[in-house]
Amino acid sequence: MNAEELLERYTKGERDFEGVELAGASLDRLDLSDINLQNADLTDANLNETKLMRANLSHANLTSANLRGDLRQATLSYATLSEADLGRAKLHGVDLTGANLTGANLTGASLNHANLKQANFHNADLDAVNLISADLRGADLSSASLSWYDKVVANLSRADLTEANLSEANLCGANLLETNLTRANLNKANLQDANLIRTILLESDLSLAELSNARLQDANLEGAKLQQANLTGINLSRLNLARVNLNRANLKNANLLETSFEGANLRIVNLNQANLIRANLSRASLIGADLTDANLYGANLENAEFLGAVMPDGEICEMDTSLTQLTQIQAMTRQIIRTEKAPAPVGPYNQAVIANGMVFVAGQISIDPATNQIVHLKDVAKQTQQVMANLEAVLSAAGASWSEVVKTTIFLKDMNDFAAINSVYGQYFETENAPARACVEVSRLPKDVLVEIDCIAMLENNS
Repeated sequence: MNAEELLERYTKGERDFEGVELAGASLDRLDLSDINLQNADLTDANLNETKLMRANLSHANLTSANLRGDLRQATLSYATLSEADLGRAKLHGVDLTGANLTGANLTGASLNHANLKQANFHNADLDAVNLISADLRGADLSSASLSWYDKVVANLSRADLTEANLSEANLCGANLLETNLTRANLNKANLQDANLIRTILLESDLSLAELSNARLQDANLEGAKLQQANLTGINLSRLNLARVNLNRANLKNANLLETSFEGANLRIVNLNQANLIRANLSRASLIGADLTDANLYGANLENAEFLGAVMPDGEICEMDTSLTQLTQIQAMTRQIIRTEKAPAPVGPYNQAVIANGMVFVAGQISIDPATNQIVHLKDVAKQTQQVMANLEAVLSAAGASWSEVVKTTIFLKDMNDFAAINSVYGQYFETENAPARACVEVSRLPKDVLVEIDCIAMLENNS
């Protein structure tokens, strides 16, 4: 059968073309909705812009075919689509169960609500693909690319990738919000800048993965393998990482505020300059870890192993180092606080310094950290709101809150503005627990702003 005969019979109402031989056929820009091409040979066929809605292409051979068309609700289960071109194809609700898409091009395709269970996407191009609520259980995405494309990122939010193979996959910048990656293989995957908020990574393999700047707030990493993963500068604050394997991982500059590492493997981990304030390290193994300049204030170190670890003060922990000595090291810790949510320093100073459990926050003025420009030039009340927002961002980065502030200093250009400033300032403190305060009128403030405020906070020890 050739393309002309198929089209003629289809036009007359026939729909069943199971097993037809149409290799290399030109079937582009046609409407073949509801057609049955089960077990058909469509190798190298041109189906560009063809409508195949609800078509049955199960077990069909579509190797190297051009399928840049409309395949919504089509059935392609166990079809062979290796090296096929599905770029920007409409694949909403498609059934690709067990299909072979090795090396296929799916750039920009829409696979929302698609059934992709057990499908093979090895080495496929999935850049900017849309996979919202897709079912990828048991799918093989090894060496696949799901990266940025024309400033659009792959969307796999809420997809089911249970036990999926994503080893060495490029997921740079991908949206994996609330995605289920239970027991998934992400070995050597690139997850830089990825959105992993509330993602389920239960018992997943993230060893040697690139996770710098990934967002993991409220993610479930229980039992995950993170050996030699790059987590530089990552925010894992308040996550439960109990019994997680982080052997030789890089957590330099990471925010680990109140994170639970109970029983975790942190051997030979780079924790240089990490924020471990009030972290739970009980029964964790930190043998050989680098904790240079890390902040351990208030951390739970009960039964933790530190043999051979470089401590925050630069000393190597010996066999007989006692918990009392470790606690003393905690108290002596000095840490520099930096956050992008507050204005960057413009001179030889830092946003805040923690020393002996005290947070010393540099004076803040009404600079918007997003633009690094002065805002509300003549409105002292709005300037005060921006100042308080900047102070709050720095306090939060240091693991503190307004309730822990013990002293503030307000610098005013005009004391007549005090009432307006005080009205805003008072919204941040309860009267009975308000900190000590000084208020000073000065002749001039940086960048001619109307108000500047600094503060000192005392971290609570909840260990």
